[in-house]
Amino acid sequence: MAALPEEPAEAVTVKPDPDGGAPPPPPPQSPANSASAPPPSSTAAAPLTDGEAAVGTTDSKPPVVPNAQPAASQLPTDRQTLLAVLQFLRRSNLRESEEILRREARLLSDEVAADLSPSASGGQATHGGEGQEPTLGVAAPGPGEVLLSSVTFGQAGAAVAPAAVTAPPAVPLGPAGKVGVLMEDQPDVSAVLSAYNQQGDPALYEDYYSGLKHFIECALDCHRAELSQLFYPLFVHMYLELVYNGHENEAKSFFEKFHGDQECYYQDDLRVLSSLTKKEHMRGNETMLDFRTSKFVLRISRDSYQLLKRHLQEKQNNQIWNIVQEHLYIDIFDGMPRSKQQIDAMVGSLAGEAKREANKAKVFFGLLKEPEIELPLDDEDEEGENEEGKPKKKKPKKDSMGSKSKKQDPNAPPQNRIPLPELKDSDKLDKIMNMKEATKRVRLGPDCLPSICFYTFLNAYQGLTAVDFTDDSSMIVGGFADSTVRVWSVTPKKLRSVKSAADLSLIDKESDDVLERIMDEKTASELKILYGHSGPVYGTSFSPDRNYLLSSSEDGTIRLWSLLTFSCLVGYKGHNYPVWDTQFSPYGYYFVSGGHDRVARLWATDHYQPLRIFAGHLADVTCTRFHSNSNYVATGSADRTVRLWDVLNGNCVRIFTGHKGPVHSLAFSPNGRFLASGATDGRVLLWDIGHGLMVGELKGHTDTICALRFSRDGEILASGSMDNTVKLWDAVKAFEDLETDDFTTATGHINLPESSQDLLLGTYMTKSTPVIHLHFTRRNLLLSAGAYSSQ
Repeated sequence: MAALPEEPAEAVTVKPDPDGGAPPPPPPQSPANSASAPPPSSTAAAPLTDGEAAVGTTDSKPPVVPNAQPAASQLPTDRQTLLAVLQFLRRSNLRESEEILRREARLLSDEVAADLSPSASGGQATHGGEGQEPTLGVAAPGPGEVLLSSVTFGQAGAAVAPAAVTAPPAVPLGPAGKVGVLMEDQPDVSAVLSAYNQQGDPALYEDYYSGLKHFIECALDCHRAELSQLFYPLFVHMYLELVYNGHENEAKSFFEKFHGDQECYYQDDLRVLSSLTKKEHMRGNETMLDFRTSKFVLRISRDSYQLLKRHLQEKQNNQIWNIVQEHLYIDIFDGMPRSKQQIDAMVGSLAGEAKREANKAKVFFGLLKEPEIELPLDDEDEEGENEEGKPKKKKPKKDSMGSKSKKQDPNAPPQNRIPLPELKDSDKLDKIMNMKEATKRVRLGPDCLPSICFYTFLNAYQGLTAVDFTDDSSMIVGGFADSTVRVWSVTPKKLRSVKSAADLSLIDKESDDVLERIMDEKTASELKILYGHSGPVYGTSFSPDRNYLLSSSEDGTIRLWSLLTFSCLVGYKGHNYPVWDTQFSPYGYYFVSGGHDRVARLWATDHYQPLRIFAGHLADVTCTRFHSNSNYVATGSADRTVRLWDVLNGNCVRIFTGHKGPVHSLAFSPNGRFLASGATDGRVLLWDIGHGLMVGELKGHTDTICALRFSRDGEILASGSMDNTVKLWDAVKAFEDLETDDFTTATGHINLPESSQDLLLGTYMTKSTPVIHLHFTRRNLLLSAGAYSSQ
């Protein structure tokens, strides 16, 4: 595969440093600024009509703080800065932007005649009238673009609206859309940027926040739930604003007064926030740097947004309006405001909800056509039917897999969309065995629940950190905190390795049983221990052909082990920090890893370097999962989001928000259409991949969900948790009669049932063993695994 193309940078607005420098950059390989949405449009925004949503909208009469009389020494500096901006606009041939800026600053043409020739302007303003939301911003992705945002000049109460300055070539004004602005510093305007440190009266921050809080709490019920989403991001940004500008006492007082009002699922973030009491602390904290530079996304109905805008204008609450414009992304939709239940289901991630555009890319969620393989009959299959003397042709008809594979799924990707390894003879034999097993598979459902076999690791002393089963359920592997990888056979057949080179030279290579002869019976055992890692092993994965094993560790490496020689073949180095998870593709060859460096990587077994780097999460990538067609990879993160990535180009094609804690488990449905995710919040969320919507919420667990798995036919979803239970859910009922009409898809929300208890089919408790892995055998027996905990 070709080298990784760079992903386009996400459109973010960065607040300039008051010292004149650019904001501190994120650490190497930080995904904070990675693309999670299409690149911004290259048109400057004109006034919007009622049917268009806007981001960071600015009213033609921005709120003005009354009696804002600056010191006399500031006036010349502000005027000089304004003239510098106007000169730049004139030089860049942006007459309309220049005219708007001059008019908003209340400057007459003759006042700046010494520096600028008067601009010809018509009598018609470019701002919209009542009900319109004019926006000023340029989103051309070329170099040299600067956002001069949210500036208040102290000229007798005059305020300057945000304006955009763009280097030549000039971008013509075009139809407005959602406008993002890419911030890049430029030497000839660095002095201008240094003047834009947002400074409000620190003593008034509590009054601003209290006033907004009182307004929202007194609003109508239908608007209150939506507007309440503002509390958390405004609280964080106002606190950081105070800390950033050195008002430590005011910041402490502000935090103590209002931190108790925030939602309970933000408590972990608030603990981190409370430790940031000086500007120097902010520079070293990646999480807060991400929060500061990534726009927090709020999805609000147009009516609620107009209500908020009107209130901020009437109260002239300039400080909050500036934060809304600079640090929040208001995703406005037309229609009824969402209910508290609908909002609570979707919010909770580190950067708010996902933008609706992020979930509109086409996803090929269908399954690839299976290769046609003849299913031969052997003596074992015929034993029960010899007396009847049935013709052999009828036997393959019982194979449901074979018949399904002959039809091409309309939602499947092209067969050659990504290069997949060719089937070897051993793979074909394994597929034939799989088909035979499928004919004996138990059809599960509410009236026929699976038997559960639990593998308990004793004397592990809480050192078991990863488990996996082979697809044919013949082997189990455990990754341990003592850096070892241990492989067991769970069948009577012992684990054997290939003989030494000297012994192999003595074997008759032409004999029929050569494959048996090359195996060394002397070393056969039920357990093999693999040494090589230098830290706890957090992820393990068997290859589909059972010849290889992957393990990922705190030491930052992923190791590929041979299960024929039980030795390490390759150590893949690319992650800089612990690697939390790794998984083989369903077709082998490719594998994915995710770690503490907040990125996931796609690898091929024969490449030392990663083929793709999936960057975009704002915190650790805690779990990874390949889609059944191998064209997509799902990642769960400590930023409380789930992302779906396209293997072909490395783009993020889905962002799912709704979890209230780090995501620790993922599972795709067998038909490829749905995704289940589990997190520390004890909830299992169900996602429709095609529409990009949450379609279900399963509540019942009381601790972290570490394992999720669909049965082979997709009828049952099993979940395993640290609360020592396995729960079985009715997947068919959960996914039937989904409301995925045009309105639902457009607004991005769905009505979830109040309770999920009618979907719960059974709960199975262990004595004192957290469930960390689940696996359905080919006949739909459920295997579970965990380490006994004496506490």
